[in-house]
Parts: sequence; structure tokens; C-alpha cells
Amino acid sequence: MPTLKQLAVATLTHLAESGCERMAVDDEARGILRQWMLDARKTPEPRPAAQPSEPEMSVEEKLVYLRRRAADWKPAKRLGTLRETMVFAVGNPRARLMLVGEAPGYEEERQGEPFVGPAGQLLTRILGAMGLQRSDVYISNVCKFRPSMGENQGTANRAPNPEELAACSPLIMAEIRAIQPECIVCLGGSSAKGLLGTQQGVSALRGQWLECQGVPVRVTYHPSYLLRNEALSARRALWEDMLAVMQRLQMPISEKQQNYFR
Repeated sequence: MPTLKQLAVATLTHLAESGCERMAVDDEARGILRQWMLDARKTPEPRPAAQPSEPEMSVEEKLVYLRRRAADWKPAKRLGTLRETMVFAVGNPRARLMLVGEAPGYEEERQGEPFVGPAGQLLTRILGAMGLQRSDVYISNVCKFRPSMGENQGTANRAPNPEELAACSPLIMAEIRAIQPECIVCLGGSSAKGLLGTQQGVSALRGQWLECQGVPVRVTYHPSYLLRNEALSARRALWEDMLAVMQRLQMPISEKQQNYFR
């Protein structure tokens, strides 16, 4: 039988994923619930078993449902700081590796797919160096809408702010539960903040294994960082993170791969 804490966390998670942002509680209850939710995000307890009357859904069906919910995600739309076009995710719904970026940019909004602009093309080459194709992995963003910069934005992009990350957080958390990857790579500081609830930057978080909903997480630089910084040391730093991911997934690593950017 599920505990009171498990039931409360499951209920709050369901409410958040349904777009509920507020509920009336006193200060003591608010403190308890907040701590439970923080604990659940770090190391979630088993969720209560679904009732027999609930139909089972495949991962593909769950993602179709989430895509439909994301398209009209009211917590994000209420902010008034995000553009209208929703960009969901792409890739293998049964992937072992999930890559999570920050937010769609101009090209992503135009094509309706994450990581298709210059940074996305570089990410595709990085995956190729690992022996992977885009179809082998699952690629998403914490924020599902391109952050707005006003009427004359053009091709300019900006990183999502904390409020925008928080508004979209329930969607990416639900995606992680649906995909159940063996490993997650956070691409960029905003991705790490949205998934891990941290205020630290990439440099402080790299080189270690962290955790989100029980899944190992590696934080590394966003590919756009390498487009701005062509130093060999920056490329090697990102590649070392990818080598750690390959080792975690027990992928073969050749001597040539081991010595890239040295």
C-alpha cells in the first residue's frame, strides 16, 4: 500500500503535469510538501501502482499524449515571454541515451524539430564520432518554446529564464519517465538548471555524474559554445564528457576516439 508521502507526491506531480500552478495550503503543509517534492526530484520513491481501470500506454502513446499537452501548455503560455510555436522532441523513444538542450532557436522553430540549426548540425557530427545517429538517441529541450525577444526578433535567440524553465519543467520530467533512458546528457547551463534545479554553471558541474529522477546525468557544454569557442581545450572538454557517457553505456571506444582533440 502506498504511503501518504507517495500518494501526495504522485498527486502533486499529476496536478503539475495537468497545468495546475496553485493550491491553497497553510505554511506548515507548504513546507512539508515542498520538501517532499524536492526529495522526489532528487531520488524519487516508487510511484503508487496504477489502478486496474487505467489503460496501459506504450512509450509511443505517452509521447503522443505529451506532445499534444505541450502544444497548449498553459503554464508556459501564461508567461507571455515565449513564442507560440511548440517544438517537442525527436529520435528513438526507446533510446538508451537522452540529450536535453535548453530551448528551440530560430531554425528549430522554423523546422519544428530540436537541434537542426548550426549547433544541431555540430551535435549530429558529435554523435557520429560516438558511432551514433540521431535516430539512435532521443533529443529534447527543457523549454518547448523559443524565448521571445520582441516583435523584431528575427533570427536572434536567447536562453530561457528561470520562470520559463520552471513552467516547462513538468513536460521534460514526464518525458524522462516515459523514455526511461539509461543516461541523460544536459547540453548547456540552462538545461542543467531546468533538470537538476542547480544554479551552478557548466564548468562547475562537468566531469561528474549527477542524477535526475534516478537517471545518471552528465552535464556538458552546449554545441553552440563550441561554435563560439574554437579552442582545442573546449572541444576536448566536451569530448571527455561524451567518452564518459560511452563508458557508462558500455559502448566500444577505439584508440582514435580516445585521443580526439589531443
